[in-house]
Order: sequence, then structure tokens, then C-alpha cells
Amino acid sequence: MKFASLLKTTAVLCASAIIATGCGSDKKTWTVTCPWAPSGVAAMASQKAASLSTTYSKDTILVAEAVKGDTATINTWVMDKKGGDPALTFINEGLLAISPIIDPKKVRFSEDDFVVIQNLYSAIFVLSSQDTLGLKNIDDLKSYVANGGKVNIAVNGATSTEAFLATALFNEMGCKDLKVTPYTSAAEAAQAVAKGETNFAISHQTQILETAQQGKVDVIAAFADKTLEHGPFAGVRGVGEYGYPYITNACVVAAKAGTPDADVKKLRELYDAILKDESFVKWAQETMLIEINPMSDADFTLHLEQTRDIVNAYKDKVLG
Repeated sequence: MKFASLLKTTAVLCASAIIATGCGSDKKTWTVTCPWAPSGVAAMASQKAASLSTTYSKDTILVAEAVKGDTATINTWVMDKKGGDPALTFINEGLLAISPIIDPKKVRFSEDDFVVIQNLYSAIFVLSSQDTLGLKNIDDLKSYVANGGKVNIAVNGATSTEAFLATALFNEMGCKDLKVTPYTSAAEAAQAVAKGETNFAISHQTQILETAQQGKVDVIAAFADKTLEHGPFAGVRGVGEYGYPYITNACVVAAKAGTPDADVKKLRELYDAILKDESFVKWAQETMLIEINPMSDADFTLHLEQTRDIVNAYKDKVLG
């Protein structure tokens, strides 16, 4: 009798829980790990996307976290996670196309460890010059280099994407006096040209915005295949339009290899919806100065191949 009473009580409690909390539903919360600075663009974009997840899905919830460490963070993530775990991370060309060539001993993962969900955004690097040089565009830059102008360019890290962009561009222009000066952070590199420590810099658009608005630097080129269309630097032409090499900075959301197809499908549908959200698009383009650039698996593979081509072509010069 007591056993029957216990069963009845348990059934009532379970029914109440289902009604109150959705117990027994297929809701799943996914932690999205950003392997870069908590205050950086990627971390903020991830938080923004996560805040919209409940708007576009009833059963797939995103929670953003940032664990600074770049390659080391992804090494740990790949080791700790298995297919089916409710875990996502960011991957990009730096992790999968630059580091494996430049410092392969540091990298303990490959493309095969991930399933691409979607590219959350692409960031287009820009080239800025000291205002005293009087350069306003790529044609001015070409003339400056052709006339023997010295180039001391600030970048974030000695073997970073920016270092390869600088080396590729100015070598292709035929620069005879090139110095690539690495800094320990992107912000420091962006400020170096404004302080007169260098006469050029490559940076994200947000990092150079304030000094450009103050008139201390001129933003003269974008590392893209077309002219910038959004934000305060709209109208700045892409180096690709002149036939020069470029790399855009992707921020791809990925699951661990082995994640069930049903989960992958739900996640892709969710991120696709977020990327079409008007508030997210406006925030990305006007506040963060980044591009909405959805990518398929094939698109991302091509992006990595193009990056590797540039890295392999210029690695000897970058490594010195």
C-alpha cells in the first residue's frame, strides 16, 4: 500500500514538473567557447548571438563563454569534447591554416575534428597610414612605394594574419624598404601608427576608428576583394580589386566531429536565423564594423586553401 502511494506521489510530481518546466522536452543548451579575449569582437558577437537564440529556437539555447588562449584553448577543447556533447567553439584561418604551417608542434587538431555550423561574421582588416604622409587611397600608396617610400608597418604578432597581409602586399608592390613591426596586441598595433612609432598599421576597423576620426591616420585600403560598403570606412577600396592578395578574418562556429546530424541541422537553422535578424545585422555592420558573410563547408574550405597559399608563399619572408 505504501509502495502504491509512493508511485502515485511520484507520478503527480513528475506531471507537475513537466507542466512547470518542460521536463521531458528536447531542449538542449550549447556552450559556445570563444578562444580569444573576453572583450574582443568575437566574444561580443557570440554573446549577441546567444541572446537571440531563444527568439529563434524553442529547444536550442546558446550560452557564450570566452577562454583566452587561442591554439591552447582549442587543443583542450578538442581533447575534452566528444561528438554529441552540447559544445561549440570558434575556428578560423589562423587556427587551421596559419598555425599548422608556422608552428605545427603547437597544434593538436585538424579540420577533421570539427563540423562547420556557420560563419558568424567576417572581419575585414584595413591599412592605415600616418596622416603626415598624405596618402588617401591605394593609388597614392602605389606611387609612394614606387618612389622609394619607407614602410614601417605595425601588426599584431610576428606570425599573425596581419603580418602575412603586410608582407604579401608590400612585396607584391615592390617595396624595397619594408619593416614589419610586431606588437603584443591588436590595440597596441593600431595605436603605434598614431603615435608615430610606425608609419603604417594593419588592424581591425574598430581598433583604428577613433584615431582615424581624430585625423591622426588615414585609412587607405581594405584587405578584401571589393570596396567597403558599411560603416565609417565605406568607400575604402579593397586590395583585391587591384590584384593584390588578401585574407579576411572568419569566425566560424563549429561542433565536435561526430555530433549527430539532427543537432547540426538545428544549430545551422538557428545561426542562419540569427544572421538574418535585423538588429544583429545592424549591430554587426554599424557598431562592430564586421561583415555578415555566411559560409558553407565548401566556402570555408576554400577560405582555408586561399590562406594557406598566401602563408606558403610568404612564410620564409615572415619568419625572416
